[in-house]
Amino acid sequence: MDQNVSQANRKCGILCHPTSVPGPFGIGDLGDGSLRLLDFIAAGGHSYWQVLPLGPTGYMDSPYQPFSAYAGNHLLIDPLALVRDGLLTPGDLAGNAELSEDRVDYGAVIGYKMGLFQRALERLAQAPSELRDELEAFAADHGDWLPDYALFMALKQHYGGRRWLEWDRDIALREPEAVRRWQLALDKDVRLHVLLQFLFHRQWQAVRAYAHGLGIKIIGDVPIFVGHDSVDVWANRRLFRLDDDGRPTVVAGVPPDYFSATGQLWGNPHYRWDLMEADDYRWWLDRLEHTLEQVDLVRIDHFRGFAAYWEVPADEDTAMNGRWVLGPGKSLFEAIAARFGKPPIIAEDLGVITPDVVAIRDGFGLPGMHVLQFAFDSDATNPDLPHNYQRNCIVYTGTHDNDTSLGWYAQRDAAVQHRARVYTGTDGSAMNWTLMRLAMTSVADTAIYPLQDVLSLGSEARMNLPGRPEGNWSWRFRAEDLRPDLASLLHELARVTGRLPLGAEAPEAKPADRARADDVLYEPVQA
Repeated sequence: MDQNVSQANRKCGILCHPTSVPGPFGIGDLGDGSLRLLDFIAAGGHSYWQVLPLGPTGYMDSPYQPFSAYAGNHLLIDPLALVRDGLLTPGDLAGNAELSEDRVDYGAVIGYKMGLFQRALERLAQAPSELRDELEAFAADHGDWLPDYALFMALKQHYGGRRWLEWDRDIALREPEAVRRWQLALDKDVRLHVLLQFLFHRQWQAVRAYAHGLGIKIIGDVPIFVGHDSVDVWANRRLFRLDDDGRPTVVAGVPPDYFSATGQLWGNPHYRWDLMEADDYRWWLDRLEHTLEQVDLVRIDHFRGFAAYWEVPADEDTAMNGRWVLGPGKSLFEAIAARFGKPPIIAEDLGVITPDVVAIRDGFGLPGMHVLQFAFDSDATNPDLPHNYQRNCIVYTGTHDNDTSLGWYAQRDAAVQHRARVYTGTDGSAMNWTLMRLAMTSVADTAIYPLQDVLSLGSEARMNLPGRPEGNWSWRFRAEDLRPDLASLLHELARVTGRLPLGAEAPEAKPADRARADDVLYEPVQA
């Protein structure tokens, strides 16, 4: 392979969801905290910021169970920007003193921010005309999904957050007269959610433009399935496997695996792939097009479900009694390629991957994934060991579902720890940096690691533990954690592994910086 081409393809990035960035309002947002994270990524010579799904969170606050595949999470809206827009006053922001800067308390954040947003709606008539014109244009441009979403959220508020199955039957099943009646009755709440989507879009596009100005691309995340309690299912029931009352007949999950002895019962309804194929997968193509208006690349979670998916009867309590069912296969990706050219997709192909999954991934040139925390559980044939990689892949130290690298190593058995030490030639005392270096020196075109690994954090900073009933999605860092010396270490690692952005090659590190890098990155083997 031509070495110049190989060098141009080598990139690296950091995984961190916006909810984790610092700020005074109880949850990370699209204000200064996100910009400072981007500054840190750029200073480290990295090219990617990877985020989790950006939709409005529903069940268990999970970004993988959003209320909409199109809408943005209004909890990410920066209140300080609303002061600058003339929608809030500084005095309106009082009351945030009880909000934690270290963990996200979603209940407290929702109460605080929704109060602010109500005030912003009340002041909209006095806002600058330019802002109101932008809002009107946004609503017109997104008329294919925004009216349904705004009504759905207004109805959820009216019904006390209950699932749409528990609403009055006429509106649960979207009878036309009921839709018209409720649109009028809930007009103010509908207008609020239109406004919130406009504000999210406006702020997110500003963050994205800032990233692009630094030479950083954003990797987004699309769950293969959508939640049953979502506007996507409520407004498109015929595309999902539901009974006449709107209840799922079968639901999604995975069989017993690394994370759970009884499998994972996600509960998402399955698609009617036959109907989707009949109109050339328009719903999926529109969903991807909208996502690519927000991000530059898309990681599709549970990619193997396109080849075959685990189908569980809806009345089961675990995912054990399911079966594999064929998915749409390559026909979906032929439709994607017809609209987008080379699909800007990353295939989350973790777990047991069958030849049909590989055929789709490789047939369309999609990069797959490797996770180093999975690499030391078996022998030298383990596909997550770097000597088994092909270049067109992305290697992670861990993902949002894994423990931090320090937490992972501390809790592994002696045999796994031994293999990790022998393979990496280290004593295991700084396993986070050891795995980061292993990812960066691999042949993988892209290396990505969670910010928790850069900050040398343990299990207390884990973002998600599948099956844990509470405490997920709440980790945050402090502004002072993004130290300049850490950025210098990342930059040096990117430089010596050929992953700096083209044109960003810096002079060799100063002696003091090299000594610091030697201490952290290249600890000697201990007998």
